[in-house]
Amino acid sequence: MPELPEVEVSRMGISPHLIGQTIKAFVFRTPKLRWDIPQELKQLEGQVVRNISRRAKYLLIETDKGTAIVHLGMSGSLRILDAEFPAAKHDHVDLKLTNGKVLRYNDPRRFGAWLWCAPNESHEVLEHMGPEPLTEEFNADYVVEKAKGKRVAIKQFIMDNKVVVGVGNIYANESLFKSRIHPTRPAGKLSIKEWQLLVENIKATLEIAIQQGGTTLKDFSQADGKPGYFAQELQVYGKAGEPCPECGTIIETLKIGQRNTFLCPLCQH
Repeated sequence: MPELPEVEVSRMGISPHLIGQTIKAFVFRTPKLRWDIPQELKQLEGQVVRNISRRAKYLLIETDKGTAIVHLGMSGSLRILDAEFPAAKHDHVDLKLTNGKVLRYNDPRRFGAWLWCAPNESHEVLEHMGPEPLTEEFNADYVVEKAKGKRVAIKQFIMDNKVVVGVGNIYANESLFKSRIHPTRPAGKLSIKEWQLLVENIKATLEIAIQQGGTTLKDFSQADGKPGYFAQELQVYGKAGEPCPECGTIIETLKIGQRNTFLCPLCQH
């Protein structure tokens, strides 16, 4: 599913085409994705798009009259197209602009979301979240305090949105490998030096993934239809049975919190 880098790449891809443009109309080809599509979104028709921001894996299309909140779910993607371009089978939402373009939302599994937020209010999906991983607020001192006394596996801990947002499965696997930390270790048992290294590698991994246009495994594509190229940079994710790029030991896989986890049993301890 699209993770933080893919959502950030989508934000950067659509922003130049939407910011400053006027919303002509919304077209909903289904009444429901993960949740019902709120008809209040129609209030944004005639409004100028002031900004497009991101919180965790949610995109926020901001206007003076309210905000459309978009989540890509497991298979969603956004494209900028000419308004007359024919809709495909899984094209569920169009945000039409007065300049003749359309922001089109495609989602084969329909597990994404389009939500509404009134001006100066907060939506429940954005509450109780930890800091963004690429900000100074996410640092070793912060996570040491959060992890104190915690026995939960470190991989589950860094994927908890209440701790830090947007460190999804792919990037948790890669960051732990780069830090040489076994994913099942209790979060409360890491030293300050290990936390400093892990935080550094989480930030670096996410930044590189954004620069590479995200990771295309099955469904994700950028706003211009191109794939994300970070998949070429993966060292352990999806590599079970292959030799470790560092030591040659066969990469193993196990389940942590119902998520596939990949590791080198020699390098990570």
